[in-house]
Amino acid sequence: MAILDDLSELLQKGKVKNVVALVTQALEEGISPADILNEGLLKGMGEVGVKFKNNQVYVPEVLIAARALNKGLEVLKPRLVEAGTKPVGKVVIGTVQGDLHDIGKNLVSMMMVGAGLEVVDLGVDVSAEKFVAAVREHKPNIVAMSALLTTTMGHQGDVIEALKAEGLREQVKVMVGGAPVTDSFARQIGADAYTPDAATAAEKARELVCA
Repeated sequence: MAILDDLSELLQKGKVKNVVALVTQALEEGISPADILNEGLLKGMGEVGVKFKNNQVYVPEVLIAARALNKGLEVLKPRLVEAGTKPVGKVVIGTVQGDLHDIGKNLVSMMMVGAGLEVVDLGVDVSAEKFVAAVREHKPNIVAMSALLTTTMGHQGDVIEALKAEGLREQVKVMVGGAPVTDSFARQIGADAYTPDAATAAEKARELVCA
């Protein structure tokens, strides 16, 4: 559908006003909220993710596209709720205790929203107790943790141990990432997945939820 292709293209370019206008127009034309979401907004953000992964676009372009996505979603969300359209899954995400870095975590969060997931962002410097409390409250499918420092990456393991201690580990998949984190470290602490970049994280999260 031409209007949804246009919506996807304009989102990739970060044209906020155009995206909002086209979402509104598509709704007025009777296009289903789910189609607008999947074939317009999420398709566009998915393209951005692929380009980011292939170094065809960089962080500023991703942030601009994500802003357009969020503004489009603001218009669409009430209609999605009315139509009973649900996210494919839910993710609790945060940067671990002692670490105040948030750009990588924010990128992952945006890409996950773009992959059709509901994201609960706990922010930075998140303690194991806060992660556990968020799992109890939000009942997510996935807990995703970021760490940018070698001195804080160990806290990812602390969160997994805390989830085990509270009997919650079997209820969620755990994803880890960040500059010093490796696949072998992820396996060592008992995480379910490690991904090297935001776009791959979103793909993996969707894969874990839909498995």
